[in-house]
Amino acid sequence: MASIRERNGKFNVIYSYTNEKGERKQKWETYETKAEAKRRKKEIEYKKEMGSFVVRKCKTLDELITEYVALYGKENWALSTYEGNVSLINNYILPIIGDTKLSEINTRFIERYYQSLLKRRAVINPLNKTSRNEFVSSSTVRDINKLLRNCFEQAVKWELMEKNPCTHATVPKHKSQKRDIWTADTLMYALSVCEDERLKLAINLSFSCSLRLGELLGLTWDCVDISHEAIEENRAYVFINKESQRIRKESLNALDGKDVLLVFPTNHKKNSTVRILKTPKTESSVRKIFLPKSVTIKCIPEECQSNFFLPKRRVHYSM
Repeated sequence: MASIRERNGKFNVIYSYTNEKGERKQKWETYETKAEAKRRKKEIEYKKEMGSFVVRKCKTLDELITEYVALYGKENWALSTYEGNVSLINNYILPIIGDTKLSEINTRFIERYYQSLLKRRAVINPLNKTSRNEFVSSSTVRDINKLLRNCFEQAVKWELMEKNPCTHATVPKHKSQKRDIWTADTLMYALSVCEDERLKLAINLSFSCSLRLGELLGLTWDCVDISHEAIEENRAYVFINKESQRIRKESLNALDGKDVLLVFPTNHKKNSTVRILKTPKTESSVRKIFLPKSVTIKCIPEECQSNFFLPKRRVHYSM
């Protein structure tokens, strides 16, 4: 059985339970209104009768998110996802609503929180000391909603919450901006004025292979075939199976180097970030891309192009 006691204008639901060690304990849960306390009392008594009652271990959102990151995030998130989500948590969730009790979080609370974010100044990126927008954008709010929705979904599975308050919450509308891309004329002009041969090669590879910057910088010779025979038979290729990325040392340590193939040495020990070589974020990113002759020829030194011969010693471009 559970009981309700009023104290300092709030209502406490008091009940007994047996912990993992077989010890009998008493627990107090505090609610703002008597109606909430009555609902919780009925819930406890019903679940105890059905044999499905589980004691709530997380009282506040801060405690829930800490457990969520430890049990779910570190296991399921890639490095870039981990960094992005932890940044949202530390900048926009915990400082604002971290102390809120789980019992006080409902759909109305979440919607009011989202609306308040749109009036809040955006946090400056510590790496480039800039921010894309003066205030928190609707895109960022949608990212926060995605994170919280998944967090509360886990809380429901762990029986820490009855339902997910984000399921029916209204999220601010976001109109995605059209990304500016180079036209063919712009590309040809850039190649014509580029004097750095390595940069020119990188532009060619990026355009012809649709490579992201991290994939381009992560290319190694064991994943490139531009031999004389391969070019002659139109089967020259690059194989994308890793990418270069700069991440925080803190994130690298938190995930225990998950998915990391190589950590590049740093010039200064005080650097908070480090460049790594890692496996792609998704399996679909691993792919073989065949190169057109117009690009493979540019991979060969000019003095050898007339003979269509690749020297054994290749130039290893720095990353």
